[in-house]
Amino acid sequence: MIQKCEGIVIRRTNYGENNKIITIYTREWGKIGVMARGANKPNSRLSSVTQLFYYGYFLVQTSSGLGSLSQGESIESFRHIREDIISTAYASYIIELLDKGTDDKKSNPYLFELLYQMLNYINEGYDPEVLTAIFEMKMLSVLGIPPVLDRCVSCDSTEGEFSFSVKEGGFLCHRCKEKDRYRIPTSPTTVKLLRLFYYFDLSRLGSISLKPETKKELKLIIESYYDEYSGLHLKSKKFLQQMHKLDGLM
Repeated sequence: MIQKCEGIVIRRTNYGENNKIITIYTREWGKIGVMARGANKPNSRLSSVTQLFYYGYFLVQTSSGLGSLSQGESIESFRHIREDIISTAYASYIIELLDKGTDDKKSNPYLFELLYQMLNYINEGYDPEVLTAIFEMKMLSVLGIPPVLDRCVSCDSTEGEFSFSVKEGGFLCHRCKEKDRYRIPTSPTTVKLLRLFYYFDLSRLGSISLKPETKKELKLIIESYYDEYSGLHLKSKKFLQQMHKLDGLM
């Protein structure tokens, strides 16, 4: 049976001399894998539609195993992402995190919309570092490791000065800070941003400009939490870290 779906290419692998297996995150079915026969041949009509970040409609011949791609129709090319190495690096991390953090054929239209919004904002020139932090926060519930952000994880207080405890899995107020001597000092601005990134609707995103020290604080908390609970080790994340190190030396 041939069916039409709306999707974004999040992974591709060469198969044999001329074929590709691509992974598409679709609005209708979640993550699916399909064979694109002949996609590596010169002048193949499937060559462009199997590129990373390609967003369009796909005609897929479905089966119990790997489906087969018949054709694709472009909706958005995300040209800026393709042409800018920094945008490519952040977008690659976002799609790999989505790929490794989701199961096959598990529909999640909200997550599809989130992925599209992320790529669209990066393509439009919004700060990719901030967008990535937002995506990482929103993926925590998908991964089944949501932190406690609306109150103190120990006493349930919603008022006071907060720090972040990786060990306790969320905020600790100043009255409970001795619960974790390795807690991460957290400014009121970062407390607010962590909550905002986790809870708010991305379609309402305005222009966001953060100070370098705020970005650094967010990065430390989010990376520490992921390292402790996610079990994910992503190649694209290592590339981003190397890129930041080189940037710091220049």
